[in-house]
Order: sequence, then C-alpha cells, then structure tokens
Amino acid sequence: MTTPIPSAPPAADPLADRPPDGPIDGLAAPAPLGGQVRSALIWRSGSQIVAQLVQWSATFLVIRILAPADYGLFAMCQVILTFMAMLNGYGLASGLIQQATISRHEVRQLFGMLILLNATLAAAQLVLAPLAAAYYRQPVVADMLRVQALLYLTTPFIALPYALLSRAMDFRHQAKANITASIASASTALGGALYGLGVWTLVIAPLVLFAVRGAMMTWSARSLVWPSFDFRGAGRLARYGGVMAASQLFWFLQSQADVFIAGRRFSPHVLGIYTTSLFLTQIFVSKFVPPLNEVAFSAYARMQADPDAIGRAFVKGVRLVMIVAMPFYLGLAVTAEPLVLTVLGEKWVETAPIVRLLALAMPFMTLQVLLTPASDARGRPGIGVRNGATGAAILSTAFLIGVEWGPTGLGLAWIAAYPLYFAISAWRSLPVIGVPARAVAGAVASPALAAIAMAVAVWLVDQRLPVLDPVWRLAVLLAVGGTVYAGWMLAFARAALGELVAVLRKRPVAA
Repeated sequence: MTTPIPSAPPAADPLADRPPDGPIDGLAAPAPLGGQVRSALIWRSGSQIVAQLVQWSATFLVIRILAPADYGLFAMCQVILTFMAMLNGYGLASGLIQQATISRHEVRQLFGMLILLNATLAAAQLVLAPLAAAYYRQPVVADMLRVQALLYLTTPFIALPYALLSRAMDFRHQAKANITASIASASTALGGALYGLGVWTLVIAPLVLFAVRGAMMTWSARSLVWPSFDFRGAGRLARYGGVMAASQLFWFLQSQADVFIAGRRFSPHVLGIYTTSLFLTQIFVSKFVPPLNEVAFSAYARMQADPDAIGRAFVKGVRLVMIVAMPFYLGLAVTAEPLVLTVLGEKWVETAPIVRLLALAMPFMTLQVLLTPASDARGRPGIGVRNGATGAAILSTAFLIGVEWGPTGLGLAWIAAYPLYFAISAWRSLPVIGVPARAVAGAVASPALAAIAMAVAVWLVDQRLPVLDPVWRLAVLLAVGGTVYAGWMLAFARAALGELVAVLRKRPVAA
C-alpha cells in the first residue's frame, strides 16, 4: 500500500493585498539568484526523478501486460493531442514568466485566454476525431480522441499556477503536485491494465494525472481568480504567446512527423514497436531535460542584464546534462537486448535493434533542446521558431525516405537528420546566447569520450560472456559500464564531475 504524500502547506497568495491593476511582483529585495537556482534545480529535477520512478514502475508493468498494438493505437491519438497542445496557451504562460512585473488584471486576462483557447481545442478535437480514425483506418481512434478531449479542461488550472510559481522560482509546490499526480496516475494505469481495460488504460491514466496536478497547483498558487475576457492591453502577452506557439508548431512537425507518416503505413503492432523503442531512448531528453529547462528559462530571464552570465550558465548546464546523458544513451545502445528482455519482456524483443539506432541520435537531440530556453530568455524567441522550421523540414524529409524500410529505416533517418539539424541550430543560436561553438564542444568532449570508452568496454565484455539470463547479463554489463565511465571521468575530467557532485550536494551554484 502506497504511503500518502503529506499535504503541502498553503502558499502565500501572490494576488493578496495588491491593487487590482498594480504590479504583483517585482525585483525588489530578491533572494540570491544562485541559491534560488540551486533550490529550484533540486526541487524540480529531484521531484521529476521521484515522479518518474513512480510512473516508470507502473509504466513498465503496464507495458508487460498490454500488447504492442495498444501502444500503436495510442500513438495515433497522440499525433492529434500533440498538435492541439501547441495551442493550449503554455506559450502565453511563458510570456507571463518573462515579464518583469505583472498585474492582477493581466493574471485574469491570462486565465480567460486559457479557458477560451482550451474550450475551443476540446470542441475542435471532437470534430477531428472521425477524420483521424478514417486516416489511420482504425475506428477506435475516434472514440479515444473524444474521451481525451477532457484533457483540455484541466489546462487552465495547470498553466496559470505554473506561470505564477515559476516566476517566484517556487518549484517546491510544483514538485509536490507532480509527485502526487504521478502516484494517482500510476495507480490508475496499473489498475486498469490488471482489470483488462486494454488501450483504454492509456486514455484514463493521463486524465487522472492532469486533473490531480491541476487541482494541487491551483491550490498551491492560490490562482483561482475570476477570468477576464476583455483582452484589451494584452497584445504583448498575446504576441509572445503567438511566437511560442509558432515554435511549438514546428516542434510538433518534428516530434510527430514520424508517427503521422508511419501510422498509415505500419500496422498498430509495428507502430507500437517503433513508438515504444522511441519511448525508451527518449526517457532522459523527454523526462529529465524539460524540468531543467523550466528552471533554466526562469533563471536566464533574471540574468537578462548580464549576457555573459547567461553564456556561462548555458555552458555549465550543457556540461552537467551531458555528463549524465552520454553514458545513458551509449549504454542503452550497447545493452539494448538484455535491457528490453529484462524490463519489457520477450514480446517486445523486436524493439532492441531499433533502440540501438535511436540511442545514437539522442545526444544531438538533447543538445538541440538545450538551445531554446537561452535564446528565448534573451528575448529572441524567433531563433527557436526558425530552428524549429529547419528541423521540421529536415526530419520530415528523412522520415518520408526512411519509412520505406520500416522501423529500422526510421531509426537510420534519426541518425542521419539530427546531427545536421543541431549543427544549423547551433550556428544560429550560439551567437545570440553569447557562447562560441568551441566552448560547447569543450563542455561535451569529456563526457562523450568517457561514454565512448565505456561503450567499447561493455561491447567487448558482452562478446565474451557465456550464455546468461538477461537479468544477470544486464547486471554484469551495467557494472562494467559504470566502473569504466566513473574511472575515466575521475582520471580525465575530475573538475567536471566535481561540479555535478556540488549541484547534487546542494552547494551554491554560480549565477
């Protein structure tokens, strides 16, 4: 039986005792930024680890129970959901974070915008549901999308408190909401799978996740205000949100083009094999990097008066992220088979060769994702939009070619396209951030070399191992890989490793 997480104490009301149209916050007497960043990193990334451990425990159990076809059908729905999500108003919330001061009226306007946008999206999804089912030739997709339209009703109650708490760099209350929602969602998913709900397990669990998170974050931020539908004077917020939405449009084209293209060509089983392979390889970049970027965006926005500080913080962030990312990706590539057999089971063995290919592209994707918050916080969100357009064109072209060779072809398309995409994006973004390319290369070099040495050692050991149960084979390879990587970093990159340890031990982080 899961022990309930204690309730969070009420947060200070950010709207209390303020004039109706006066500033809600400012920069007077702020806490030291270094301490705020450190605290935010610990709470945001630490809570993400806890939340994901809870979700993964249930997710991997659910994957072992459900069939690959269930995940293929769910992936088809995700294309529509992801497309709609880019218009759900999180870009408007980011605009509120970026402003130096905000008023009560602006908060009410944002809430009104979020309600209007998401009600429209819910209605649009009901209209699109039968069209999507016809495109994929899967009637059940329409029913799934109709139920999933309920997700949009929770968005205003997540995005607004997210903006208010992020402005204050208060990630503690967000952390508690994320952990509680993850426990509720994971319990629902596992219960649904055991009860025999099949693909509907994957529909209901996110509804529970969003509902619980929205309720807790609204309570924590005390953000339940009366919405205003008078949008006069909200032009700046709307323009910023529009640029962010345009950037998200191109992100949608990048992230969903493969599933959209393959969904009509592959059976639900084969599509489920491909998307589950993608899930395994993107665990780090999709689950750990986004919360770090949330903290980074808030911190960069506070450093706008000191461009050199943004550049230094960006390089440091790249170095710390890649120290963890490189061994994860290359380790995944060389241990794919025993990992899949151990975690997912025999029926998912077809994912192993796809995981090996996709893992090799993920370091470039991780670096790409790190570029956007820094350029956005410098007041240049257009850079991210142009990068997104470039990526959409490169990746869509690669997927259209690669789909002819099935999931393996799509894996090769990732390897061919992402290095080119990152190179073009870095060429545009780094001058804006104020960082030379050699500084980024230097930050990546040590963990990359250590991870390559680790991968070679693991591969050589694996070739000489006797026939072992997948669990024991994986345990041996992980032990070898961890030892080699740690040894290399201690021998040749002790300073970088010490920097990571300092963050984990909650020592001050330089602004």
